[in-house]
Amino acid sequence: MISTLDRANVLTLSVPERIQLAEDIWDTVTDEPDQVLLTSEQKEELDRRLKAHQQNPLEGTSWSVVRERIRSRA
Repeated sequence: MISTLDRANVLTLSVPERIQLAEDIWDTVTDEPDQVLLTSEQKEELDRRLKAHQQNPLEGTSWSVVRERIRSRA
C-alpha cells in the first residue's frame, strides 16, 4: 500500500504524468507474469476472449489505437 506521504507526492503529478506512472508500474508487473494469480473465472474469461480473437482476428481495436484515444482525451 502507498503511504500517505507517497500518495501526496503522486497527487502532485499531472493527470498525464500519473497515467504514465501507472503504465510504468504495470510494465513491471507484466515482467513477472508468474506472480499474477488469476481466479478460475478470470482464466475462463481470458480463454473466451482468446478464442473470440482467434476466430475473428481483425475484429476489435489494437492497444496502440485505444491508448492514443485515451491520451487524446487528456
